[in-house]
Amino acid sequence: MRAVKGWSPTWAELVAGLAVLYNFAVFLAYAWDKLRARRGGRRVPERTLLCLAALGGGAGAFCGTYLIRHKTRKARFTIGVPAALAAQVALAAWAVTQLR
Repeated sequence: MRAVKGWSPTWAELVAGLAVLYNFAVFLAYAWDKLRARRGGRRVPERTLLCLAALGGGAGAFCGTYLIRHKTRKARFTIGVPAALAAQVALAAWAVTQLR
């Protein structure tokens, strides 16, 4: 697979790129829910937001929680999102050490 002339991405680069895109999508979900909360529209369920964080979107959820101050009063989010992020960072670090 050649996306750019002279550059052939490795599997690690592809996985990292997908992780960045997924976390950006999770951040957008948090931003969308914040916008809907302000405007009184239909919200994204809390369970969905937490599942997005747990399924690899810890960084996006953390940024959504603390940069736009969304769900900061809920213990599930103030504890669960950083815990999910820490677990994902630990898993990524373990994977990197195993792949070397």
